[in-house]
Amino acid sequence: MTNNNQNESGLKFVLRAFRNRNYRIFFVGQGASLVGTWMQQMAMSWLVYRLTNSPFLLGMIGFLGQVPTFLLAPLAGVIADRHNRHRLLVIVNILSMLQAAVLAWLFFTHNLQIWHILALSVFVGMVNAFEIPTRHSFTFELVEHKEDLGNAIALNSSMFNIARLIGPSIAGIMISVAGEGWCFTLNALSFLAVIGALLLMRGLGSRPKNNDNDIWRDLKVGFVYAFNHKLIRNVLLLLSFITLMGVPFQVLMPVYAKDIFHGDSRTLGFLWAMAGVGALTGTLYLAGRGNAMGLLPIVTSSTVIFSVSIIAFSFCSIFWLTMAIIGVAAFYMMVNMAASNTILQTVVDEDKRGRVMSFFTMSFMGTAPFGSLIAGVVAEKIGGPWTLLVTGIICLIGAVIFQKVITDKPISDSLKA
Repeated sequence: MTNNNQNESGLKFVLRAFRNRNYRIFFVGQGASLVGTWMQQMAMSWLVYRLTNSPFLLGMIGFLGQVPTFLLAPLAGVIADRHNRHRLLVIVNILSMLQAAVLAWLFFTHNLQIWHILALSVFVGMVNAFEIPTRHSFTFELVEHKEDLGNAIALNSSMFNIARLIGPSIAGIMISVAGEGWCFTLNALSFLAVIGALLLMRGLGSRPKNNDNDIWRDLKVGFVYAFNHKLIRNVLLLLSFITLMGVPFQVLMPVYAKDIFHGDSRTLGFLWAMAGVGALTGTLYLAGRGNAMGLLPIVTSSTVIFSVSIIAFSFCSIFWLTMAIIGVAAFYMMVNMAASNTILQTVVDEDKRGRVMSFFTMSFMGTAPFGSLIAGVVAEKIGGPWTLLVTGIICLIGAVIFQKVITDKPISDSLKA
């Protein structure tokens, strides 16, 4: 009986942000939408590689879908600080729903071509450039008990990775049975869940608008603030570096599924799902922490282990071992991202939260397209395994530099933490 009570208490502690009503509603609606998003992402990836057999085009799809985030996120952060974030989220989710609906319509009318996918990737990338920093900064407004903020951020990452686990698994089966078009259709429908959740919220209050200053002046103030803050600057730089060099290993998964393991869309689904399991476990690990204390050594150690995992993954040709390595890599990749997010949201001033979270978005999402493009081009020349080996080594070097700049202590101290 005592053990049951302890387990219940532990679960309540991990889920403590759920005591905030608006956050509960948002979690459910956003989670359902993200399942559809991951289904569409895998379906697009598989469709492009099935039609073209080109790693370069895989990289190009990733590049075009995310480069608008790099270009527009700073402007989006200013807008998120100046306007109602709740309304902004409703608008951008409606636009994302329309993108998925157009993709499905083109597929079922047999008019879908590669250039359509490229163009629609650019469009949804522009929408995401505004959605992501607005959503991250909106989390603060959803949590009435501010001591739950770190837990809410970790649970957001858990939600993201639960969807990452479920979405590709469903997509892999659905593609083999009914085709990619149904993945696009279900993604369009899934946005009704998050739009409905946003409309059900109440008691958010109104934030004062900061429209007195010129928008470009506000942008400059945000850049200066982040650059002059040693912790914010270096956390953002490390995250940018790891995203650029390490995260594109996901872009090359279709190459491994089809060429290394001689599988089909279900094989790719298993690889994506294992990445989801690892990332979900990592975020639940962080959700169980009491506060943001001690996260800095975790950022360093997670980068080291992530880098070593990518190196191990590069030339592994045993399917079950590759699955395990992907799980470990995804675990520490997500620990790094969620810990960085929590550190930034803990130290940032509220009036600059939207802008700093837009820089976080640039670091985590905005540099990814360049990494995807680089990975696609390099893999076309030297192959996927050699590409991952090089990027893993580069990420490891980045972790050593970060540890030196932030703490001036040997990297072994972070590995012990």
